[in-house]
Amino acid sequence: MLIRCMQSENKKLKHSILWLACFIIPLIPAIMGTFNYLGNLAFLTPGWHNLWTQETLFYANFFGAPLMGLCCAYLWRLEHRNHNWNALMTAPVPVWATVLSKLMVALRFFIMTQLWVGTLFLVTGKCIGVDGPVPMEILGYLLRGTLAGAAVATLQLFLSMVIPSFTLPVILAFIGSVGSIYITAKGLGFLSPYALLMLGMNANHAQDMLKGQLLSFLATAAGFALLFYLLSIAWLRKKDIRA
Repeated sequence: MLIRCMQSENKKLKHSILWLACFIIPLIPAIMGTFNYLGNLAFLTPGWHNLWTQETLFYANFFGAPLMGLCCAYLWRLEHRNHNWNALMTAPVPVWATVLSKLMVALRFFIMTQLWVGTLFLVTGKCIGVDGPVPMEILGYLLRGTLAGAAVATLQLFLSMVIPSFTLPVILAFIGSVGSIYITAKGLGFLSPYALLMLGMNANHAQDMLKGQLLSFLATAAGFALLFYLLSIAWLRKKDIRA
């Protein structure tokens, strides 16, 4: 049942403009971060770590979560249109499978985005002549960011499910990201899924922000993901058909 649901969700993305967004949007923070790095070499130590801090400064803080929000809103867009919600509610599909299939597809989209972010980091670094080998920590930051993305995805799927508007959940993702910059600066990053993305990616920090806190980070990300997954199931089970 889950496989069939995922196949159905994948059809929505097969020829979707979202893949173009997945390609173009990460280019913006990569370019902005590269120019920011070059413009601040008087204050930054040249190297891969500081290039990463500048590119993730824009990606994790401003672009990552809204991009995920865009994907999640698109996955619920069809159900909110016309009378498709009634078709969803009367279909012989378990609620848990409906929610989980959308989550798995959203995560696939985010993994592809993360791979592209890593590729852009390598390409921009080589283009501007950054010396030395690429630190292996960067792979860890990408993986941690992907795990944090699961928490963001479940939250955005929940918001896109309960809010019929396509754009509002994306706007909320942007507001949540900007607000989480302040939360993270106050040392309260574990209180927000959006802040977890910043912490996981080690955005704008040369030193590892999760040093000694990796298990707590993983537990918090899993906790948020489980919380919003269960909330989605509970809300969907209580939701009636629309007249």
